Amino acid sequence: MRRSIPHTTLAVATLALALAGCGGQTDSGKGGDSGTVSPSPTSAPPSTTPTPAASTTGCAPAATLDAEDSGRTVCLSVGDTIRISLDGTAKRPWKPVTVSGSGLQAVNSGFVLQPGDASAAFKAVSDGRTRLQSTRPLCATQSGRVSCLGIQEWWVTVLVK
Repeated sequence: MRRSIPHTTLAVATLALALAGCGGQTDSGKGGDSGTVSPSPTSAPPSTTPTPAASTTGCAPAATLDAEDSGRTVCLSVGDTIRISLDGTAKRPWKPVTVSGSGLQAVNSGFVLQPGDASAAFKAVSDGRTRLQSTRPLCATQSGRVSCLGIQEWWVTVLVK
């Protein structure tokens, strides 16, 4: 005689497994892997109201940037200062922030207290367009273990007007 699992029990088990995989979240990029947060079924939908700080040029003013700001375009006025603080780990360190373009001058950013962090500050000195950039390993590097060669890139475009 052949045993069979009732269809209702099988359907409930499948539904429970499917729901367990939904609504998960990955790290914010501060010290761990970068990623996005999947909204849970009970969370409110994202706001469609534009940010009041955003201008018609598609960029917004910013005083401090972190790993979550990657890919943004920010605007500064001559004389403004922008600070960058990328939280990494000893096994997944951020490289120092590099600058390509014109309009910004490096200033003292203070102390970096944690191994793997990258910190920088720039003052807007003239009109221009600058790209700030840093990278870090996607996977932790450990001697004697398998690792990946992936790289997480962080970059921001700064417009000085």
